[in-house]
Amino acid sequence: MCNVTEQILWQPAANRVQAQAPGSTLVCRVGSGQATYHRFDPQPKQHQITYGLRMIQAKHHPATASGWLSSREIHRRGYFGGELNTLNLLAHTCCHEFAHLLQHSAGHRFPGSVHNRHFYNILDGLHENGEAGVVREVLAEHAEQLGIDLSKQPFEMPDLKKQKAGWNIGEAVAFDHGLREFQGEITRVNRKTCTVDGTGRFSGQRYRVPMPMLRRVR
Repeated sequence: MCNVTEQILWQPAANRVQAQAPGSTLVCRVGSGQATYHRFDPQPKQHQITYGLRMIQAKHHPATASGWLSSREIHRRGYFGGELNTLNLLAHTCCHEFAHLLQHSAGHRFPGSVHNRHFYNILDGLHENGEAGVVREVLAEHAEQLGIDLSKQPFEMPDLKKQKAGWNIGEAVAFDHGLREFQGEITRVNRKTCTVDGTGRFSGQRYRVPMPMLRRVR
């Protein structure tokens, strides 16, 4: 994802970005958590895009992919034909973060107004002019060369209304967290997640868990 962002998105735009802020550079990196973001350091004039490892893992499974903004954007705005799968999600994530770079460079990112109309004009443009399609194609090629499976198998968005109706405060639940099972009790039912407080040996821990990941415990 880092290589594709730099080669397919940054190289054609670099002169335009540098005309607005001479000396600007881009560094892409992989973070160990799920945080995925664009940041600009004004001192070295360096744009940085971080792709979180746990974000990448989450977008391999329907239950954990559904909570991400990128899923809703593909579904609602019709990117890649509105089809959700791992390849589309990761390719779109590259475009989403690069759109933030272009948004910042144009001076259209404001406190409290990040995903604004200026941002979506840029993001729509990346899809409409074919750059997003090239990102997806090259990402698939690189993954194949490295022996990484980026599935094109579609998965459905969960019905959040039905999911929310199925959970109640006080229910004992479990979910997989890394390589272990976490057990706890629902203390709050949110729009897309449940807040779960650990019980037993997990006492003192709290997580917000996407509803599709939860299972009941007797």
